[in-house]
Amino acid sequence: MRKIFLLFCITSLSIIALLSYINIKSVLLLLIFLPLILMGLYDMYQSKKTIRRNFPLLGRLRYVLESIGPEIRQYFIETDLEGKPFNRLQRSLVYQRSKKETDTTPFGTQLNVYDEGYEWINHSIRAIPFEQVNPEPRVRIGSSQCTQPYEASLFNISAMSYGSLSKNAIIALNRGAKQGSFYHNTGEGGLSPYHLENGGDIVWNIGTGYFSCRDADGNFSYEEYAKRAVLDKVKMVEIKFSQGAKPGHGGILPKEKVTDEIAAIRIVGKGKDIVSPPGHSAFTTPLELMNFIQVLRKGSGGKPIGMKICIGNKSEFIAICKAMVQTKTYFDFITVDGGEGGTGAAPQEYSDHVGMPLRDAVAFVYDCLTGFDLKKEIKIICSGKVVTGFDIIRSLSIGADLCNSARGMMFALGCIQALECHNNTCPTGVATQDPMLVKGLVPEEKSIRVARFQHETVKSAVDLMASAGIKHPDDVSRDVVSMRTDRTTIKTYAQTYPEPVAGSMLEGHSVPTEMFYFWKKASAERF
Repeated sequence: MRKIFLLFCITSLSIIALLSYINIKSVLLLLIFLPLILMGLYDMYQSKKTIRRNFPLLGRLRYVLESIGPEIRQYFIETDLEGKPFNRLQRSLVYQRSKKETDTTPFGTQLNVYDEGYEWINHSIRAIPFEQVNPEPRVRIGSSQCTQPYEASLFNISAMSYGSLSKNAIIALNRGAKQGSFYHNTGEGGLSPYHLENGGDIVWNIGTGYFSCRDADGNFSYEEYAKRAVLDKVKMVEIKFSQGAKPGHGGILPKEKVTDEIAAIRIVGKGKDIVSPPGHSAFTTPLELMNFIQVLRKGSGGKPIGMKICIGNKSEFIAICKAMVQTKTYFDFITVDGGEGGTGAAPQEYSDHVGMPLRDAVAFVYDCLTGFDLKKEIKIICSGKVVTGFDIIRSLSIGADLCNSARGMMFALGCIQALECHNNTCPTGVATQDPMLVKGLVPEEKSIRVARFQHETVKSAVDLMASAGIKHPDDVSRDVVSMRTDRTTIKTYAQTYPEPVAGSMLEGHSVPTEMFYFWKKASAERF
């Protein structure tokens, strides 16, 4: 019975063979059934796949159905709130705003407002008329040691490399950044012509592989760095320690995506996966990191220098704070990535179980900077799953000064969450280097959608601020957002994440209790 379909094909072939003597048209049927029989016989005698061996031909349907399972679930089974990592409501909101379609919803929320974790903004009786709030607020990034501070938008394009994304996607993102006056982070893949030729402001992300600023051995090259860091469109420089998808692992670009052009931009060889080292070679201690900051600041002509980090060992970040205090050398900004983030390829265990989740990480970084009295020098950028105005306000409430988005911008480009980013088979031409797929993404059209999405999302955030009686992002505090912690308990973020006293971590006797163990363990001399 397991081979009934194969027997059916063989019987049909025999009948058709006899009929072919009578009717020449039956030869066409022979061409259909003969390959099926050969496939079935192959299935019976191959040894790698048990299902196909036990169920010749019929067993192949299992693999077909498995391959289209995600599409079946996304389009026919999942509800508006079930999709992962972004549900249909979130994706639809991005699509609507990028196309400037109606983004209002009828008949009330679909969310269960009594679920644990439900969050909301505490609006004010003295709400401010929308027209009295700056619709495009800017955030000044630059410590007292920065001679070329940058006025950043509230919402920007997060780190995504050329290589991970197609050249048309990079072009569209950068043109959108130019149209909307917000910045575009390069990702660790280096500075490409597609970042620089379209006019958008650039944040140059320098990872452990030092792409676009490395020597033949993969070490940091000051000469290569300096000639690019002074370019007018490079507004800030970001040292990448780790990213949400795979903290402590290093970036991965599958060899299928490594073209001659990408290899040249990154200053690497071709024919194998490009895997960034898990750690930096330009420095090994927090004090050496402070020296590296000074080198980067000098080579850029005084532009803001920052770091991107997914928080792991708390004592290591506290060690960086101690080194900043000891040397009086400051970062200008710190980009905090959540362990749940990530647009590129990553081992599942890293995506699921490595790195501190975003909200806890932003609160921790803010509390450390406040405790060491460093917050006045450093801006915090929140990066991870930010696609709505509420996401922005929630991030500001915890402690961020501005936000980045990667996957939200990908949706604006036309991403359908096909989850093919790592296979070079992205059907929308966003995350692939296949020329036939890339050409389907038209930068002139998609750049407009990127700019619209950014503009409408900032407008939404500003409207929410006005409803809470707040005029500027700097005034969003931890009591602006409330969260249901269980069925009957509600807490503001001020209660969930109580702020330390400014300067309380400078001396051991006043360190908050929950921080003391990590504070004592941390040293500016070592990570």
